[in-house]
Amino acid sequence: MKFGVVVFPGSNCDDDMIHVLGTVLGAEVHKLWHKDTSLEDYTSEDCIILPGGFSYGDYLRAGAIARYSPIMQSVISFANNGGKVWGICNGFQILCESGLLPGALVRNRDQKFISKNIHLRVETTDSLITNKCSKGQVLKMPIAHAEGRYLTDNQGLAELHANDQILFRYCNSHGDLFSDNGATDYIAGICNKGRNVFGMMPHPERASEAILGNTDGLVLFQSLYSSVLQSV
Repeated sequence: MKFGVVVFPGSNCDDDMIHVLGTVLGAEVHKLWHKDTSLEDYTSEDCIILPGGFSYGDYLRAGAIARYSPIMQSVISFANNGGKVWGICNGFQILCESGLLPGALVRNRDQKFISKNIHLRVETTDSLITNKCSKGQVLKMPIAHAEGRYLTDNQGLAELHANDQILFRYCNSHGDLFSDNGATDYIAGICNKGRNVFGMMPHPERASEAILGNTDGLVLFQSLYSSVLQSV
């Protein structure tokens, strides 16, 4: 299994992601430029990462321009053919803008940028990035976003629950649901119905090394990597 990390103008978490995947996890990882148009070297066993940052300065709407970068048509085709795609923070926003994930990410409830450590609760272990977790497990990770409030209508929310697509919800350190940004149903991360596309606002790559004082995020990378290797 190998990883490709897409770099857009304004990405700022691509090197963090490459470090965790390559140095900490020991996986093969490559940078992909947003103007690339082919993913022919990647198979359904591989994973494309859309990292955090502020692609195109978040003009118009976070992720709205990046969604039209040349590489995104290949990413969409890759996902539709079973390839794994994981968007974190700005990457989550791009996935929603591209239609690979349902719902939208909008301005935080109090119209303020939020940058701090938060807690999130694992809502399902039936996903490639949570299968090494326990349902109800509380993880601590940083967030850094102004447009991180997940929004969906009642029908969309019902479908997410019915299909077990909610991966994480914001909570306090005891696991009680709580959110600073006002997300619908406290949602912090979801997957698609096919369970091969994942999106989340918190940053696991910033919580994956002891030197950072937090390794809670590492389990998500380990879940994905080991699951795919075992299936090959």
